[in-house]
Amino acid sequence: MSKSTPTQQLRIIGGQWRSRRLRFPAVDGLRPTMDRVRETVFNWLQFDVEGARVLDTFAGSGALGFEALSRGAKEVIFLEKNAKAALQLKENLQTLQAKNAQVWAGDALNWLEQNPEPYDLVFLDPPFGKNLLQPSIEKLRLLPGALVYVEHEANLKPEFPQNWNEKKSKTTKEFCFRLFEVL
Repeated sequence: MSKSTPTQQLRIIGGQWRSRRLRFPAVDGLRPTMDRVRETVFNWLQFDVEGARVLDTFAGSGALGFEALSRGAKEVIFLEKNAKAALQLKENLQTLQAKNAQVWAGDALNWLEQNPEPYDLVFLDPPFGKNLLQPSIEKLRLLPGALVYVEHEANLKPEFPQNWNEKKSKTTKEFCFRLFEVL
């Protein structure tokens, strides 16, 4: 990472890398899932992460994917369009010596269209205000039993597939976060 790019840090909150701090670039629109939200989400997912194949779309800082790896995910694929953020994800994977993860530096919508592989758990947290959530939902191809975590603006009313059963949700003034199970 070049010295001209300011960096920020996130803290892994659970699992084998608990309390480890990872850097991420100060990129416009990149907003890591807050610690308290991640704690809630991973409490929801506590029995579903170990051994799971995970897709972290719009990975940004990688907070959700790194948390899943730390808690025993079998594999994590990080999708990130911003070159600086993707490079930092790769550097963080090297720092952690994580061999069961890959970073795909490119457009998540294109990747979803070209890779209809089944995943056990998908993190869907696109940048706010970019109209990326609905197209992402429509491109996902998931098997019954898959879990999908969605984070979106509070005022957004996305249409979810009928076979997505909402298991948990919370709403703040700024955003909603929800967990679905594919039926």
